[in-house]
Amino acid sequence: MRYEDFRFLLFDPQPDGVLLVTLNRPEALNATNDRMHWELTQVWGVIDADPGVKVAVVTGAGDRAFSAGGDLSVVEEMANSQEATLRVMKEASAIVYNMLSCDKPIISAINGVAVGAGLAVALLADVSVMAKAKYYLMTADFLDGREAERIGLVTFCAPRGGPPYPTARIARAARITGRSTMRPSRLNASPPRRAASSSTRRAQARSASEWPRASFTPATCMG
Repeated sequence: MRYEDFRFLLFDPQPDGVLLVTLNRPEALNATNDRMHWELTQVWGVIDADPGVKVAVVTGAGDRAFSAGGDLSVVEEMANSQEATLRVMKEASAIVYNMLSCDKPIISAINGVAVGAGLAVALLADVSVMAKAKYYLMTADFLDGREAERIGLVTFCAPRGGPPYPTARIARAARITGRSTMRPSRLNASPPRRAASSSTRRAQARSASEWPRASFTPATCMG
């Protein structure tokens, strides 16, 4: 795919190899319809293959939502079709796998509500910047930016209004350092071929415990 083939994602190249990616259905709070959901499975490979991109920053169009989850048309289709449900589940897995497989650093700047696929994209980014807005979690609770930062859900809490302050600074740094410094291993993105032995699982647990905190707080929410 080429950037011009995407219908619901906008691409705005910034200086120094930073690419701003915008989820673009503001009239529906950037909810994912069938096409956008599929595009979210494809975009990371396109970004990864683009030598001109050093780091991607993803956000939502408008100032009300990053993404309000699945569009009601998708929810209705899934309720009436097992085939549709399986397709959406497969695409959801592909979004996760393809984001983890992307070698370019990803920063999410969440400008409002983040639910469903939008929440997955937000939390799978390497760095998160959340404004002092409200953030909808799967528990149906609302968290403000300060509390989300305190408990380690996001990396930063930034003032509301405009792009969150740390995002541009982090993007400039990330284009130089690369994603390998943000995530020590890409091997975990590969699906396992067989069940790991108990000794292997213990070794993986020890390795994970030594990872830097940023590896566990990958997303950004801003509102």
